Amino acid sequence: MKTLKIPEATIIRLSVYSRHLTDVDRKGIITTSSGEIADGVGVSPAQVRKDLAYFGEFGTRGVGYNVKDLRQHIMRILGLGVDWSVTLVGVGNLGLALSTYKGFRDRGFVITSIFDADPKKIGTKIEDVEVLPIEQLETVVKQNNTQIGIVAVPASVAQETVDKLIKAGVSAILNFAPVVLNVPPEIELRNVDLAVNLEVLTFNVCGQRCY
Repeated sequence: MKTLKIPEATIIRLSVYSRHLTDVDRKGIITTSSGEIADGVGVSPAQVRKDLAYFGEFGTRGVGYNVKDLRQHIMRILGLGVDWSVTLVGVGNLGLALSTYKGFRDRGFVITSIFDADPKKIGTKIEDVEVLPIEQLETVVKQNNTQIGIVAVPASVAQETVDKLIKAGVSAILNFAPVVLNVPPEIELRNVDLAVNLEVLTFNVCGQRCY
């Protein structure tokens, strides 16, 4: 039987829908419609219905969606019904910002270990998590049953860092280092290159007048 492939754009929108529904739920609103969701996140009602239809029927015609139920359904689809153990490697300016970002924990991503190669940073604490030496990465990640690694190290050591994370048993990596990484096909890898995203913005702002 052929497995239906869910477009990545749909998964991204589901995350946005869940955050919108969280805000709506906090306001005490019981039911909502595809049109109201669409207005809240900036897409069309048809797009909302299409995205949700990949996963089943959630609303009642003429009534709409129960806010709490739909939010719970989407959170479960995204794998957010449980906490995820996350390790962060690299405590430079970006790594420090990521390690203190409250939004991770709010969505169930708990940074359980932090590593760095700088002796001056080792032993310090960030949000009650002690910064450990890289040499302890494999042991600690295995002990914590960590599934996700965040890489915020210089490009020159990014591949080495990723190799250590994979050896330690992580199954997914969020990489902020501006370099192409090689990982096995079974490892989920997401690259976030901040400079590239800024360059896309400048291209779109500049338009054809720049070339």
